[in-house]
Amino acid sequence: MQHRGVHYDTGTTLRGPGYAIATRRADLDLTLVRREMQIIRDHLHANAVRVNGSDVDRLSAVARIALESGLEVWLAPAFFEYTPSVTAARVVQAARAAAALAAAHPGRVVVVVGAELTLFMKDLVAGRSVTERLHTVRGDPARLASGKLEEYLAGLVPAVRAVFDGPLTYASLLFERVDWTLFDFVGVDHYRDARNADRYVGMLQPFLATGRPVIVTEFGMRTFAGAESSGTLGFGITDTTRLWLHTRPVLGRVVRARVRPGFHRDEDLQARELDETLGELERAGVAGALVSTFVTPGAPRDDDPRYDLDMDSMSLVASLPAGRHGTTYPDVPWEPKTSFGVVARHFGAL
Repeated sequence: MQHRGVHYDTGTTLRGPGYAIATRRADLDLTLVRREMQIIRDHLHANAVRVNGSDVDRLSAVARIALESGLEVWLAPAFFEYTPSVTAARVVQAARAAAALAAAHPGRVVVVVGAELTLFMKDLVAGRSVTERLHTVRGDPARLASGKLEEYLAGLVPAVRAVFDGPLTYASLLFERVDWTLFDFVGVDHYRDARNADRYVGMLQPFLATGRPVIVTEFGMRTFAGAESSGTLGFGITDTTRLWLHTRPVLGRVVRARVRPGFHRDEDLQARELDETLGELERAGVAGALVSTFVTPGAPRDDDPRYDLDMDSMSLVASLPAGRHGTTYPDVPWEPKTSFGVVARHFGAL
């Protein structure tokens, strides 16, 4: 497995109905970013990082630090709830930034031109939000044969290649129809859980059969008991109403974000599931795997299970409440989870 990496969110802006928060990462300390990239390289033993986000300047700044740290960058601009034309224009803008980075670091930048757009971009299928579009697809799978995604990508890829001459991929859902001859890598977001564990590798066979290198561009596991059955492909366990109220300027002072009742923390479950998934991907012969995700600053751990938002996180490290620092790495505001060591063992052995 040549490309061994982890997601790193630079601040992804969520738009449209049904989203509880505006930006996943409000603050970005580049000194902390540099330290985290060193840890990703030296202690997680990754050689790649998928840099996600909605602000091109932030994407560029973090990607530059990752490259300077010796990591390969998979630049993944994330623009939710825009029309195809607006989305394409923004992706081309990000590709121009990637070209500047690649000029200084040749051969080490890949552009991810989109991710799961059937659900996250307007106009491909009916629905005002990701939830409504998911219902549309589930209710009438024939809508996936409309050709709208293929048409969009067929127009986008030449525009991106006009400004960036490095490798490209698209992070697809398993059911999306993509012409992979347009791309250098086949990319698929592929989560393993109790519903597909017995056929997880088999579901990758159509992608492996293309003859192009396959990258599992996203997979992961949340950190609560039962996540392997109910938490990986859904929308988590956070009380979204309270989370939305917590983000409001005035109400946020009195309403605290919390998880729904009945859940408890299980780091061993997350570690075990990632261990098994990575083992299967290694045996399947994929060219790369990008774990979601390294850190989720907006979901800190708490000793009180009601407020332990990290349970709902797929991150390999547990963010700490504001002002606290870890003991393993006293200069960062998080502690590695059990899963950090598991992923480091896999990556370090390859």
